[in-house]
Amino acid sequence: MIVEMRTYQLRPGTMATFEERFCEKLPGRVKLSPLAALWKTEVGQLNTVIHVWPYASFEERARIRAEAVSTGVWPPATSDLITHMQSEIFIPAPFSPKLEPKELGGLYEIRMYEYAAGTMPSVIERWSEKIGERVKLSPLVGAWYSDVGGLNKWVHIWAYKDANHRAATRAEAIAKGIWPPGSPPGTLVKQENWLCLPAACSPLR
Repeated sequence: MIVEMRTYQLRPGTMATFEERFCEKLPGRVKLSPLAALWKTEVGQLNTVIHVWPYASFEERARIRAEAVSTGVWPPATSDLITHMQSEIFIPAPFSPKLEPKELGGLYEIRMYEYAAGTMPSVIERWSEKIGERVKLSPLVGAWYSDVGGLNKWVHIWAYKDANHRAATRAEAIAKGIWPPGSPPGTLVKQENWLCLPAACSPLR
């Protein structure tokens, strides 16, 4: 399985229009393959939408995208609203949950880490040892490592009821020694996080 995360930067003031156009066209598109999520940033890089599409393989992705264009079901007419587009392909870690429609919380945190080259196997190993206790506090939506796009990238997404729930959960995880899993010195080179809200038509809510 692969996961495509498409990140679009929008012109200020156009978020509602983008969401309306995207959601209006979505029923035709999901007949070909499911959308996992459509999020819009609340904290972090503003005026940004993130849509996540799972595929069985690169071949399936290419076939479905070609069919969507040839039949006219996709993409929506949003190019006039977009200033920057980015597509990245990720592979889920063994413990990453299945992407399926769920109501997990009103707030989603996307955390993006960059690690030193060659260290991703140890990242997955450390997480595998500690993730079981961490997910008892709040749901893990996904944990993926990059395959196409920015390399050595680790993305993990968490669901919370709201910002207060996020703060309380993170404090509890640290106090109990459950989290974070830790990184050997010099291996973690960059961190970024966004707080996002689900769009009206997002399967993950």
